[in-house]
Amino acid sequence: MKILVLGAGAMGGYYGGRLMQAGADVTFLVRPRRAEVLARDGLVVRSELGDIHTAVKTVLSGDVGADYDLVLLACKTYDLASAMQALDPALDGTHGKGAAILPLVNGLRAYETLDARYGRERVLGGVSYIATTLDAAGAVVHQGALDRLVMGARAEPAQALAGAFHALAASTPGARELSPAIDQALWNKWVMISAGALMTCLMRGTVGEIVRTADGRALMRQAMDECAAVARLSGHALPEPVADAMAARLLDETSTWAASMMRDIAQGAPRLEALDIVGDMAQRAARLGHDAPLARIAYAHLQVYEGRRTAA
Repeated sequence: MKILVLGAGAMGGYYGGRLMQAGADVTFLVRPRRAEVLARDGLVVRSELGDIHTAVKTVLSGDVGADYDLVLLACKTYDLASAMQALDPALDGTHGKGAAILPLVNGLRAYETLDARYGRERVLGGVSYIATTLDAAGAVVHQGALDRLVMGARAEPAQALAGAFHALAASTPGARELSPAIDQALWNKWVMISAGALMTCLMRGTVGEIVRTADGRALMRQAMDECAAVARLSGHALPEPVADAMAARLLDETSTWAASMMRDIAQGAPRLEALDIVGDMAQRAARLGHDAPLARIAYAHLQVYEGRRTAA
C-alpha cells in the first residue's frame, strides 16, 4: 500500500514509522526544514513498544503526485484548510478519484469539512489513543505504552481499503481494531476529550486536582453529562462500558491527566483547537435545544485566550 503522511510530527511520524515497519510504501509530506532534519538524521521514534530509526522518503508541498492509495491526516484541526490545499494533488481535487483519507483528528467538524470537499465515501474514520510528542532534536517520543488505533469505513465503497489498511496496521505493535461502527467510536472519543478538556482548561488543573476540590467532582460529572447528552441527541448515545470508562478516567482523584490544550495554554501557544474540541460541542448542544452551560462558559474562556494571543 502506498501511503502519504501529512507531516512527520508527533502523530504522523509515529504512525508513519510503524507503517513502514509493516512494509508500507510511506512518503512524508513535510516543510523544507523538517525535510532537512529527516534527510540528515532519519526518522527517530523512541517508544516502549520498540524504537525506530530509519531513512524516509519526503516530498514538499507543490511536488505531491496523485499515485497514493491512502493519505494519513494527523494535523491540528486549525491547520486543516492549509492541509487540504497541500494534499489536493494526491486527492485529485474535489470529489475526484484520488487517494482515500484517514484522519486522526479531534472532534467531528473536520470530518464534515473533508466530506464536503472529497466525499464521505473517501473519508475513513480513525481514532487514536496515544501520547506522543516531538522533542527538541526532532525525535518522536511515545509516552507510556498505550497505543490503540481504531479504524473503519464510513461508507460502503471504502470497506475493502479499510480492511486492507487494518491488515497492514495489525502487524505493528499496539492494539489495532477494525470497527464496523466507526462513527460511534468517533463520538465516544470526542465526548471524553471534550468533557476533559473543557474542565481542565477552565480550571487550569489536572483531573485529580479538580475532583479533589469541594465541587470538582460534581462539576466534572456535569461536564460529562452535557457532552454525553449531545451525543445521545445526535443518535450516538455512549455505550455503558464507554461511559463507565470515561467516568473512571475523569473522576480519578489520583489522576495527573490534563488535556493537551490546557498544556498549550500554559505554554502560551498561539493557537488552540478550542472550536473543534469544546466550541462545536456547545454549538451542537444549542442547535439541539440542550442547555450546556459548562461547555459554553469554557468555550468563552478559551475564546478570550485566543483573542489575547491574536492581539499580541
